[in-house]
Amino acid sequence: MKRISLFGLFVILWTLPATAQPKFDRTALLDHVRVLASDEYEGRETGTPGSEKARTYLLEQFRDIGLASFNSSFALPFSFTSRRSEETINGVNVVGFVGGREQPDRYIVMTAHYDHLGVREDGIFNGADDNASGTAGLLIAAAYFVQNPPMHSIVFAALDAEEKGLQGARAFVADPPVDRERIALNVNLDMISHNDKGELYITGTHHYPFLKPYLEEAAGKSDLNILFGHDLPGTGSDDWTTASDHGPFHTEWGLPFVYFGVEDHADYHKESDEFETIVPDFYVKAVDAILDAVIVLDANLAEIEAAK
Repeated sequence: MKRISLFGLFVILWTLPATAQPKFDRTALLDHVRVLASDEYEGRETGTPGSEKARTYLLEQFRDIGLASFNSSFALPFSFTSRRSEETINGVNVVGFVGGREQPDRYIVMTAHYDHLGVREDGIFNGADDNASGTAGLLIAAAYFVQNPPMHSIVFAALDAEEKGLQGARAFVADPPVDRERIALNVNLDMISHNDKGELYITGTHHYPFLKPYLEEAAGKSDLNILFGHDLPGTGSDDWTTASDHGPFHTEWGLPFVYFGVEDHADYHKESDEFETIVPDFYVKAVDAILDAVIVLDANLAEIEAAK
């Protein structure tokens, strides 16, 4: 057996590729998902006590992170009619922002829905991937940009009632907290923690191709397999253009959007979508890649707006 000198070992270790470290606290990210997907929150169905508990948690996090609020409150309530029972349901979006250091009157809106399916047939549908993962990613992004102020202002919107027909997003679009003309872009996170092949999808560049070079630049910094697609008209359920909260921004406003998500997995809309079934290493890398994308989009927002 050949012996390796201490110097030789140092050379080997020094020449190994460095493992990229995320720009945030991994433990904090996973803890957010663990809390939001716990049985205590009873699946976070809109209009239930579990939803109220989740909302209380988000309000506390927004305050602790140091986000600014619109009209002195992070809570933006809305109502809608149930598609099943015709009853009126009350939802609440949780919305805050970080002011831009150079162009505070131009906004990127980051969204993630915090609701899920609740309790059904004596089982709790905790929705760890769908969408505690996106909501936790939103909190991490908010904390990052509070500490690293962006060029343009960024709104962080934890939206309610996505599972009931994108109602929180529809309410935001119908009555935005800032003038629609000041909003340049939507970045939506929905199901970003569970993929066994290391694949994270970016949807939206078919409709807004001028976004793709910037997203490719950001994707090049990640060792995930970041793919573009699921946005071709006429492909049915394979087209995610209106599948989540970015939909109303696109259809009602014609606003450029970027949607980050994974393909459906065995635990999608099942009781088994629990904290224990997410893929933590993939998830941390996905959130880091999303942060890189928002950083690049923010830095190039003037060019993006000019290309619309």
